Amino acid sequence: MFFTRTHEFALPISKDEFKNRLVGKHVKIHNLDFEVMELDFRINIVPHAEQVTEIKTLPITELDFREDSGKTKVVIKSKMRKLDAGGPQLIVIFCAFLFIASIILFFTSEDLKITLTFLGISILIFSAFWFRMQTGYFDYVRKIREYVINKGV
Repeated sequence: MFFTRTHEFALPISKDEFKNRLVGKHVKIHNLDFEVMELDFRINIVPHAEQVTEIKTLPITELDFREDSGKTKVVIKSKMRKLDAGGPQLIVIFCAFLFIASIILFFTSEDLKITLTFLGISILIFSAFWFRMQTGYFDYVRKIREYVINKGV
């Protein structure tokens, strides 16, 4: 929901040739293995995180194809695993509540210190969270997208 990314691009090769280049391969990103498999006329890129002991937020990527006059249109949709979605959603909701509380306090309270404290905490937590997501989850999304584009060229 919050963290789903969709990218679309066209490739000069056929749909079947592109599928043959991808299906059954493995992608290594940050020492983590992602498997490319075909399920229900779509290609999924799924992480193998069974041996991972640290907390990671990982994407599941779906590739959808449309053939159009000799070119293949590829739609890449990356979404967070349901297992990983709870923590980031809680952080976003917590930051939103702090931000809304600071706005309400700004108009109703005479003490500006509490208002600015809530606002500052909200911005600080969200900034740290967003930086962590950019270096983790969204980095995986970018690298998977680059891998798919490079296989099609």
